[in-house]
Amino acid sequence: MSVLSHTHVPSVSSVALPAVLLLAFAGGLAVQTGVLRTAPAGVPVPATIRIEPHSFTYRPAGEFYKNGFAVDAPMVEIHRSQPLEITRYQVTTGEYDACVAEGACPARESETPSSLDLPATSISHDDATAYAEWLSTRTDAVWTLPSDEDLAFAAGSKFPDDALGVDPDSKNPALRWLADYQREAARKASRDPSPQPLGRFGEGEYGLADFGGNVWEWTTTCNRKVTLGDGMTGAEASESCGIYIASGKHRSPLSSFIRDPKSGGCSVGTPPDNVGFRLIRDGSWYGRLVFVFRQARS
Repeated sequence: MSVLSHTHVPSVSSVALPAVLLLAFAGGLAVQTGVLRTAPAGVPVPATIRIEPHSFTYRPAGEFYKNGFAVDAPMVEIHRSQPLEITRYQVTTGEYDACVAEGACPARESETPSSLDLPATSISHDDATAYAEWLSTRTDAVWTLPSDEDLAFAAGSKFPDDALGVDPDSKNPALRWLADYQREAARKASRDPSPQPLGRFGEGEYGLADFGGNVWEWTTTCNRKVTLGDGMTGAEASESCGIYIASGKHRSPLSSFIRDPKSGGCSVGTPPDNVGFRLIRDGSWYGRLVFVFRQARS
């Protein structure tokens, strides 16, 4: 007996009317709670670019183990079917300081002058999240930190491959220790601590600027430890969501409160030269709805 598949396509009115009612309710709630306010004149909003859907290869973030030994994360093929709107540059000191001026963000600890041409550094994950929430209340969109995978999608060939290239079935741990030592020595030799003006490190093929320069970028991706089974498939995974991945020339797991990664806040490997952030913009009505309800409950 054959089974027929049927896809239900809702009418425009059945979708549009509830959407309008929900949006109107969210707007009323936002006004009552003060969550949504018109952006005052002079509030700088980061410029964005649109990354169109495409496929890409990606090595997931985290610490991977097999048979008790550290190994490279498996490479996976990912297809993104939806576009991504992301800030072209990292958030600047001038943009961040507008949030500080309104008392919604902690002051920066760096001595970099306030400017719309210099990336904000010495910013913790908590600080970056506070800025994203503040900007979401001042504009018609919801802003969030990207995930590590989002940055890989947007950065294209500029996104690093952290693999050491050691045979995952090797029973000689000295091979990986030696490869890791050589890599860390090269990273320390190439350090460049002074934040540079926007555009100094060029753009990737999709238009994302300055990724992989000397400012690492906070993500929403939690550091995790994964034990691989046969065939390099994940068998067990544990996440530490007090430690987030900062992506740049290489990935660095950092505690969420760390502003200066050189002070010892990097949990693995060579610390970043600087840490800052860029944002994803969600202009959808449902993104605004979720944000309003989340803020109203907090």
